Amino acid sequence: MIMIIITTDCVPGRDVREILGVVQGSTVRAKHLGRDIMAGLKNIVGGELRGYTELMREAREEAWSAWRKRRKDGADAVLNVRLATAAVTGGAAEILAYGTAVRLDGVATAAWS
Repeated sequence: MIMIIITTDCVPGRDVREILGVVQGSTVRAKHLGRDIMAGLKNIVGGELRGYTELMREAREEAWSAWRKRRKDGADAVLNVRLATAAVTGGAAEILAYGTAVRLDGVATAAWS
């Protein structure tokens, strides 16, 4: 079964039959000295902070993984999917993935299946 994961509040061509509730997953990640040194050098010359980009990518994946493990049984889709970040301490940030698990009516179209 394919789970539809979408950032909008509806799935075109499908009606929400039942709202199962919020699903969420989060992770807190800390930067390390090596990334801080490289980021400091990049601040001098400019450019992408690749160490931090990779850190945030890993954190998003970890949040989604936790979210997938907690998704509601029987959900056909998760609507209004969002990612949020927040500073926890001076050197750490939380990544939160959340959305609304639902059961849908109707037959999936080829674009969604």
